[in-house]
Parts: sequence; C-alpha cells; structure tokens
Amino acid sequence: MPLSKYRYIVVEGPIGVGKTSLARRLAEKLGATLTLERPEENPFLPRFYQDMRRHALPTQLFFLFQRASQLQELAQIDLFSGPIVSDFLLEKDPLFARITLSGDELALYQKIYDILRPQAPRPDLVIYLQAPTEVLVERVKKRGIDYERPISEEYLAMLAENYGRFFYHYDEGPVLIVNSERLNFVKNDKDLELLVQRISTMRGGREFFNLGE
Repeated sequence: MPLSKYRYIVVEGPIGVGKTSLARRLAEKLGATLTLERPEENPFLPRFYQDMRRHALPTQLFFLFQRASQLQELAQIDLFSGPIVSDFLLEKDPLFARITLSGDELALYQKIYDILRPQAPRPDLVIYLQAPTEVLVERVKKRGIDYERPISEEYLAMLAENYGRFFYHYDEGPVLIVNSERLNFVKNDKDLELLVQRISTMRGGREFFNLGE
C-alpha cells in the first residue's frame, strides 16, 4: 500500500468541501480506523446558524469538549496496530472561535482550550481540501441538512479565507493542499486513485494537487 508510511491522516477544510466523504473513502481503502466529527450531537448548532452571535460560545465549547475527548481516546490507540483517518484537526478549533467570538468570550474560550488540549499524536499527513465559495455554497445546499440552511455565503467565504490563512502558517506536519472543485471522491474511483498516487509521491512538507497536473 503506497500510503503505509502515513499512520495518522487528517482530512481538513471548510464546511461543504467534502472532508468527511474523503475521510470515509480513504479509511475504507486503507482498512483504517475512522474518527469523525459528530456535529449532529451538538444541541447548540441549529441555534447557532439561526443566531451566531448569541449561541457561538456554547456551540464552540461543545465542539471543543467533544473533539478533545475524541483525541484523548485516539491517543490511547496503538498507531502501529493500523492506520487512522480523521476529518478534523483540533488545532483548527480556535479558527472558528476567532470568527464567532470576541472580547471576554474569546478569552474564556482560549483559557479552556489551553487547559483541555490533549497530547494527541501529530498527523503524519494533513490533506487540506479547498474549493471556491460558490462551490461550498452549492454543496451545502445539495446535501440538504435542515440546520445548515441559514448558513450564508458570507460566512462560508470568511471560513474559507481563515482556513487558507491557518494552513499557510501550519507547520506541524506535511500538508497536501487539494483543489477539490473538480474532484468527486465518492462517485469517481479514478479521482481517489489519482489522489492516492499523488500522496505516494510526496517529497516535501507542503505540496499541491490540482486535477490535470
């Protein structure tokens, strides 16, 4: 398996970019343990999309506690027993907080984050999926999750911009930046194979993959 040197792979990117779908396909292909975000368990999330300012703090703290708990469990897994694929990186959690929180609420969140942050294993590879805002909007609408209907184009644009800034500075491990606009990892096995081949030929700490390279 060309990806055998990558024991812990994280797929990341903004809402609607397809990170969970790709994580599922990669885990299936590698026979890996799959660790996914569980946004449907966050009772504050539907209210957050209705009124972000009012419900941002409890929404963010719920996700922080949830992700920290998942990564504490992950830290107990023997990485030599098999690969792990995840669709979230805890270090990106403050990215959302800085968008939706300010002042005392942001300071409180940061204090809790600093205390909770677990000693999780570092990813051997982060696959950062990008797509234009209009593509994100289309994909969010297409998947038809009721509580996501109020998500605005402005919020998705701001999120995509902040993801780009975050990964521009990320240096905790190798990053493959993937333009997913013309890729469909669920319906097109060829797209997945092209990505796997691209990963297997990575040599540097930061590389790019666009369809047609």
